[in-house]
Amino acid sequence: MEDPETVDRELDNEEEEEDQDEDWGDWGADDVEEESDSDILCLFCESKYSSCGALFEHCSSIHHFDFLSIRKTLNLDFYGSFKLINFVRSRSPYEIPLVSIDYVNGMPSVSIILTVRGSHLLVAENRCWSCGFFCQSNKDLQTHLHETVNFEEIKLLLDDDKYLNPFMQEDPLLYSFGQDEEGEDGDATSLEKEEIMRDLREFGKICIDDVDIIDALSSDFDTSNEDGREGASTSNGYSSMENISEKKIGSCIGVKEHVGSFKGKAKDKNLRVSFANVVSKEIKNANENYFGAYSSFGIHREMISDKVRMDAYREAILSNPSLMSGATVLDVGCGTGILSLFAAQAGASRVIAVEASEKMASVATQVAKDNGLLWSASLDAGNNRYTGVIKVVQGMVEELDKSIESHSIDVLLSEWMGYCLLYESMLSSVLFARDRWLKPGGAILPDTATIFVAGFGRGGTSIPFWENVYGFNMSCVGKEVVEDAAQTPIVDIVDSHDIVTDTALLQTFDLVTMKPEEMDFTASITLQPKLEGSANTDTSMDLEQKPTWCYGVVLWFETGFTRRFCRETPTILSTSPFTPKTHWSQTILTFREPIAMAAGKPNAEKPVVGVVGTNACPASSIHLRISISRAAQHRSIDISLETTTGTAGDVDGRKHSWPVQIFNLS
Repeated sequence: MEDPETVDRELDNEEEEEDQDEDWGDWGADDVEEESDSDILCLFCESKYSSCGALFEHCSSIHHFDFLSIRKTLNLDFYGSFKLINFVRSRSPYEIPLVSIDYVNGMPSVSIILTVRGSHLLVAENRCWSCGFFCQSNKDLQTHLHETVNFEEIKLLLDDDKYLNPFMQEDPLLYSFGQDEEGEDGDATSLEKEEIMRDLREFGKICIDDVDIIDALSSDFDTSNEDGREGASTSNGYSSMENISEKKIGSCIGVKEHVGSFKGKAKDKNLRVSFANVVSKEIKNANENYFGAYSSFGIHREMISDKVRMDAYREAILSNPSLMSGATVLDVGCGTGILSLFAAQAGASRVIAVEASEKMASVATQVAKDNGLLWSASLDAGNNRYTGVIKVVQGMVEELDKSIESHSIDVLLSEWMGYCLLYESMLSSVLFARDRWLKPGGAILPDTATIFVAGFGRGGTSIPFWENVYGFNMSCVGKEVVEDAAQTPIVDIVDSHDIVTDTALLQTFDLVTMKPEEMDFTASITLQPKLEGSANTDTSMDLEQKPTWCYGVVLWFETGFTRRFCRETPTILSTSPFTPKTHWSQTILTFREPIAMAAGKPNAEKPVVGVVGTNACPASSIHLRISISRAAQHRSIDISLETTTGTAGDVDGRKHSWPVQIFNLS
């Protein structure tokens, strides 16, 4: 027998979905109107054009990138062309070559683009993409011959299905690049492309945190009759995919795996059904694995045993009575409920503890009950009496629309931080809760978060360990481990004595005002060698001192419980290598090869030789451009590292740029 509350909830959901369906048409119409009026950004520069034809003509004449010729020569279908556009927009420096085709004496000649600026490829005027040769004129560049490239090898570069996920959200070029190619069957082709583009839009919008999507996918897409025909519930072909976009909850991601079948089924009527089933599995697997991992008591013991973590939260909650006394508190991701217990102890009138793991929600409930703090209601002579303050709610915070009154929370409390601060992507759930339930002027604990960076030396690697293993030299192992570390981030403790540069602030987040998209960012910093002792403070000295070798950079974070809300006792939770260690450790990004550094300016009388950053020419600074973004794989993050070394004062303009490194923390 169904629970009456469940039935009422289902009826409310149906009414809500009907209201959303009515609004959806208007939203979609506005969106199409906006797209039609939007400018199309060039693939290579900041120029904008009102049509694809004008843009492609500009790319061909100015940048010598003939999109239509490349597409024809490589025999790219719609999906291949879609990928090519995203590929060009998303390339990082020196990562993978992209071809352009010119015709010399009637024969195709392939150029390779290698130089990049930011997220756009930089095509220098009259410079050969393949060899870097500067031509005297545009005509010389056009007739400059290149070594031909195997088309099949180039086409393989576009096989990665991650390029089905738009690099630029709502990129007008992706929705219109083929509209001028429709022939006699133009209407049918246009309809097919419209269907494909609608599905591809959803590919980049699906929110993995919304269980309602899973229900919609599993029910709405189960439309096949016994004879294999589509059911009447999907007569328009789009109802279920549109339902996905109606649920704007959680952090939007692209599904990284299992999309290969998506390409070959453009004309298959069951395409959307197959795609939705794949997405449904991805959502369930990601959430089950993540929340299942937090069902382990070992993880919770590690977190509760983290004295730095616990002291910071306990002090912020218990030592600020003006904040907590009589407050309604929402604890997002309560785990065992320890922070909710602190809030109740501090005098909160009501604590709503939200936990997605079914097992841990049960544990938190029992813990609150055992300590006499679990909220309960009883009837006494016809009057309702309430005891306790903590109410545990099982589910993801994005599911609680009707469980909590909007903007009724005084204090939003959460320990959401992951490795390198943003791993696990739980911050998006905190921001969702802030926007939905926090009162105007309500408090968030913590309310700030900052990421720091510093360079580390040889002691921060495993090289010293492998050099002497019970008296045997195993340095060959250490060398291989360091090479592997240049591709994969390492979470470990770095001793403060192994830090060889100053510390730089990479990024600061204000949780009161930030938007979810600000979780993806790019920042530039400069690191200088650490000066040991007062004797090395003269920056005009010659570089006669022995250089210091920097093997990579280490990232850590601090979260602040500032005076904005913690007026009596502000505090900081730091994961720095200069403070007591925490279970977060630090995140280590290793260079492909170490960089020599030395303080001071080069001797003007001595010729500077060698590459900047080597023993022959130590660098006086390391310039870093670091990008951190949420990865396609849910709750993971991608980190790109662009490194440039320079001498003090940029003597003779000497700098050296190192190949870009891409790390995935998962």
